[in-house]
Amino acid sequence: MLKDFTKGFIKENPVFILALGLCPSLGVTTKVVNGLGMGAGVIFVLLGSNIFVSLLKNYIPEKVRIPAYIVIIASFVTVVQMVMQAFIPSLYDALGVFVPLIVVNCVILGRAEAFANKNTVAASVLDALGMGLGFTFALIIIALVREVLGSGTITIVPIGSWDGVITIPGLSAAPARVFSLAAGALLVMGYLKALFTWADMKKAGTK
Repeated sequence: MLKDFTKGFIKENPVFILALGLCPSLGVTTKVVNGLGMGAGVIFVLLGSNIFVSLLKNYIPEKVRIPAYIVIIASFVTVVQMVMQAFIPSLYDALGVFVPLIVVNCVILGRAEAFANKNTVAASVLDALGMGLGFTFALIIIALVREVLGSGTITIVPIGSWDGVITIPGLSAAPARVFSLAAGALLVMGYLKALFTWADMKKAGTK
């Protein structure tokens, strides 16, 4: 059971190993807070959809399996949209179209089809948490590298009168602006994926 939870962090990381959910991974990771927000939304949707798919797997006809999954996922995405719009509109605006696009996120639909459809609710919950946290971890790492090198800052959750921006001494004066752009996202993603692949191969005892 523990393996269902831990595999999403390194061995089967959705972004760095399975290469799923790359659009939001590249699109929203200009700031760390955006990665945190998107990750939290994906965890909620992934957890809810995995639970419902696991509960209903014996009642959903085979011919409408995928459409049924999308309806379940879309219901939870609607909740995420409404909560973000009501309580954190600035984050909702920053994430933009990537919030409703959670519906077609390959990580969520993939886990519903490949895991929740074949396993118990308890195992599906652990799988959702592990994969969701692994996805969030990937977003935060990409955003951290891009924001530090591209802007010389780290933007986290604001607290009270503090805007949540940490300035990195020595980097804020001459940032590498390319990392804030789409090309920088691809560059960071490529190097991090190569690093994770190398680590996975080394652990498996291959060169």
